Amino acid sequence: MTGTQWVQGARLRTLPAAVTPVVVGSGVALGDGLTRWGPASLALIVALALQVGVNYANDYSDGIRGADSQRVGPFRLVGSGAASPGYVRTAAYAAFAVAVVAGLILASLTSWWLVAVGAACLVAAWTYTGGPSPYGYRALGELSVFVFFGLVAVVGTYFVHSGQISVIAVLASVPVGLLACALLVVNNLRDIPTDAAASKRTLAVVLGDRRTRILALALLLAPFAIAGLLTPARAWAWLPVLALPLAVSPLRNIRAGAAGRDLIPTLRNTGGLQLAFGVLFAVGLALG
Repeated sequence: MTGTQWVQGARLRTLPAAVTPVVVGSGVALGDGLTRWGPASLALIVALALQVGVNYANDYSDGIRGADSQRVGPFRLVGSGAASPGYVRTAAYAAFAVAVVAGLILASLTSWWLVAVGAACLVAAWTYTGGPSPYGYRALGELSVFVFFGLVAVVGTYFVHSGQISVIAVLASVPVGLLACALLVVNNLRDIPTDAAASKRTLAVVLGDRRTRILALALLLAPFAIAGLLTPARAWAWLPVLALPLAVSPLRNIRAGAAGRDLIPTLRNTGGLQLAFGVLFAVGLALG
């Protein structure tokens, strides 16, 4: 077992899903002139630790259920036999512990209500594929991703900056959540055959290949339209359109019927699109 394999198991390429909402929430706060960068930095640590924790937790839970026995996606520690389930579970707990410590410090600086939010995030992270009835196996993964990687993360970041909630922050969370869902939908599109064989009923398995592709295309395009609708409130909210060229490759591959390992570059490019969209959206929201 090597350090490189542990890094692979952490799935660092998924981290844009954690960084983007914090960046966008901060952009909204900056546009309102309400910033507290210390608490926001802690929020970023919480988001990153939760993302790494959920990656290890999914590796562990899917591995012990046998869902990774015919893996076509990125390297998995348990499924490959590179690490024992106990070690991977401990790694997940360690990452969650970092999130808890940073979250408690953050709550002490802002509001203790964040403890309840953090607890909900931890429960959602573990029960996605863990526990007796994982909701990720019941076509609810995308809903959870939209809520936690969109609404909760963006609005929560704005709150730790400002101590309040704004309509703009809520609206800005929608395209962020949709792009996070796009990443999961493309991932699950790749895994339809193996997930179906393992009785893992993701939304992609339920919808089937053709309708999942339509959903993925919509999730990749809708954020640009929604960002444009925010221009009456924030004149520079259209700025993410500059990232539209990055959507061309994922859109083309999905429409062309790419499947299995051929979708791995599409996943990588979707993550890059997500981060670029988030940075440009944050700049636009900050400019007002």
